[in-house]
Amino acid sequence: MHPDVQPGVARHHVGGLTVLSLIDGFASVDAREIIYKPEFNGDPWAAHSDLLTDDGKLEMTMGAYLVVSGDRRVLIDAGLGNLSRGSFHGGAMLRSLAVAGFGPEDITDVVLTHLHFDHVGWATSKGRIVFPNATYRCHNADWGHFVESDDSDPGAVRKLSPLEPRLELFDSDRTVASGIDVRHAPGHTPGSVVVIISDGDDRAMLLGDIAHCPAELTEDDWEAAFDVDPAMARRTREALARELEGSNTAVGAAHFPGLKFGRLMTGKGQRSWLVP
Repeated sequence: MHPDVQPGVARHHVGGLTVLSLIDGFASVDAREIIYKPEFNGDPWAAHSDLLTDDGKLEMTMGAYLVVSGDRRVLIDAGLGNLSRGSFHGGAMLRSLAVAGFGPEDITDVVLTHLHFDHVGWATSKGRIVFPNATYRCHNADWGHFVESDDSDPGAVRKLSPLEPRLELFDSDRTVASGIDVRHAPGHTPGSVVVIISDGDDRAMLLGDIAHCPAELTEDDWEAAFDVDPAMARRTREALARELEGSNTAVGAAHFPGLKFGRLMTGKGQRSWLVP
C-alpha cells in the first residue's frame, strides 16, 4: 500500500438516513489529458486552477459511500481495492469501514454505479466475495459490456465473475431500499447510474463518475477520456447539472475531494460549486 493512503470517514445526514464517506485512497492524474473541452480555444483549466496542484495534476479521491437505511447498510461502489496501479493508490476502505463501526459482514447491499476498476476493487479479493452477506447490484448494460461481451475486459471478468451467485442485474430505474433509488445515467459507461437518497424534503444525489471534478458540473461541454460514449456522457452530465443547479439537493461524487457533499449553485453566466 502507498504510504500516503490513509483511512477516513465523514458522516452526512439526509433526513433520518445516514451517509458515510469511506476513503480508500487517491489518484493524481494529468487534468488536461483526461478532462477537456473539445475544440476549445485556449486552456479550459485556466479558470479552474484552484482544483489543480501546481504541476497541473488533478487529485481524485478513491472510495465509496455507505448509506444506512433502517436495517439495511447499502454500499455505493466498492473503491479501488488493495492495489497501486500507476497514479492510482488504494487499500484503506475496509479500515475506513471499521472506523465507521462496521465490518464486511454487516453490508446488506452493494450497488455498483458502473464497473470501472476503481469502483469494484473491494467487490472481490483473490476470487472471493468481500461482503459475504450482501446482494450485489449493477445495471445489465454494464454487466454485458464489461463481463459478457465478445470484447469484454479480462480483468473485469476475473474480478466480477465470482459475484454471480449474489448478483442482481437491473435494466430500469428502481428502489433498492427505503429512501435509496437508482436512475440510469448512461454515457460514461453503458449502464452508469446515479443514486438518489431521500427522506421527506431532504434529498442527495451520488453521481458515480458522471463528473470526476466540480468543473464538469459548473460548465458545459466538458468530456473525459474515461467516457465510453463521450457525446452521450456530455448530454447526461449537462442534463443532471441543469436539474441540480439552484436546488437543495446535496451532491456527492466518487472522486470529488474527500468525498464531501456540495451544492451546485446558479450564477451569472456560470454555475458554481459550494461545499458547506
